[in-house]
Amino acid sequence: MLNHYETVFIATPVLSDVQIKEAVKKYRDFITDNGGEIVQEEDWGLKKLAYPIQKKTTGFYYLIEFMAAPELIAKLELQYRRDERIIRFLTFALDKHAAAYAQKRRANKSKAKEA
Repeated sequence: MLNHYETVFIATPVLSDVQIKEAVKKYRDFITDNGGEIVQEEDWGLKKLAYPIQKKTTGFYYLIEFMAAPELIAKLELQYRRDERIIRFLTFALDKHAAAYAQKRRANKSKAKEA
């Protein structure tokens, strides 16, 4: 059975646009190659961090919402830990209420784009 998850990672700000795209592609491919199904992605761009991490005050934020088997999460987080480009990450399971909220948020975003 597939569960609904969101993962957000923060990439180091010293990367070029090409390197950011490569990192995103790596994790997108990792999820799909391991039987996951990507529901939605959001590039939040370069943001200021709440506190310095590894002497950096900004980072590139990226969110991926996906459906996957629970055993994929440990493998995904191991990949994050091994990647020096990633300075922080968080993956969490969405319950039915959070999944409904995420869907409503997506619908509102698409309406805003159309307007």
